[in-house]
Amino acid sequence: MAKECPVCGDKIIGRVDKKFCSDYCRNAFNNQLNKDSKNLVRNINNRLRKNYRILEALNPNNKTKTTRTKLIAKGFDFQHFTSIYTTKAGTIYYFVYDQGYLPLENEFYALVKRNS
Repeated sequence: MAKECPVCGDKIIGRVDKKFCSDYCRNAFNNQLNKDSKNLVRNINNRLRKNYRILEALNPNNKTKTTRTKLIAKGFDFQHFTSIYTTKAGTIYYFVYDQGYLPLENEFYALVKRNS
């Protein structure tokens, strides 16, 4: 009994446990399977990536200050972050992966990088 490729329907030649006729069909199947099924997930990941790049660019020395205006001008979205860290003193840092920011007075922000 010959097995058929689930992508193109061609006959599979080779090992007994082979599932696809070619690398192209295997890649096409896995790309379809792993594709973000909803635009929401893709859009949020894009916003997180953009926020990360902005924080990384503004914070080359792992600790600096900037203004809200500068962050917004570069396209930073304050609604999207990956975690919140609260210190023992009650200070709240917002993180996008390992890049974080702390709201200060007069619309200033402290930018930090978390050590791994």
